[in-house]
Parts: sequence; structure tokens; C-alpha cells
Amino acid sequence: QVQLVESGGGLVQAGESLRLSCQASGSFFSINDMNWYRQAPGKQRDLVATITRGGSTDYGDSVKGRFTISRDNGKNMVFLQMNSLEPEDTAVYYCRVAAVTISPSLKATLYWGQGTQVNVSS
Repeated sequence: QVQLVESGGGLVQAGESLRLSCQASGSFFSINDMNWYRQAPGKQRDLVATITRGGSTDYGDSVKGRFTISRDNGKNMVFLQMNSLEPEDTAVYYCRVAAVTISPSLKATLYWGQGTQVNVSS
């Protein structure tokens, strides 16, 4: 019912920047929280950033001061601006959204994108 497509990943050197985008499409009426997660090979999937429907944000400790999450509700998109990238930021980055439907009843369901690869060289 809801599809998420991430883009913007790639290979950069330490200290450089990338901007990730996530586009939501399908059958839904609104989106509540939107998140970015990341997962390196052999590691758990960790929460990177959260943004609420009203625009409040929160970040994982390792990215505070370097990453910024934002959203465009009219376009059903969420973004992650990543500055001062470090080799430890290398991972697959995943978009997650809580999409709201109202028929037959009001509820929110979590959906995941397929991920986009970010590689940071030293």
C-alpha cells in the first residue's frame, strides 16, 4: 500500500557531505513520524534521526551536530543532510515512515524503504 524509495547515497571522502532523500507513495491519508536508520555489515540497525509531523527532531548521539533531518509534507518526502562525514558513518541508510489510513478505522502502520548505500573513505 505504501512504497518508500531512498536516493542520494554514494562514495565521499571524510569531511564531505551527502543529502539523502526518501519519497513516499501509495494509499494513505497522512504521515506521522519519519525516521532514518542505518546498518553496517554485521551490525544492528540503529536509529539515526526522527522528525515528527509537527517538525520536532531528535538524533542519535553519534550524529548530533553533523546530521539534519527535514521533511516536506506537501511532497511526502523526508531528507537527511549529512555533513562532516566520517568512515564510521559508512552503512546502508533506510527511511521509515508511519503512514495513517482512516478506513475502515484510523490507524498508523510502519513502512520501510529498501535502503541506499553510503560509503565514506578515510
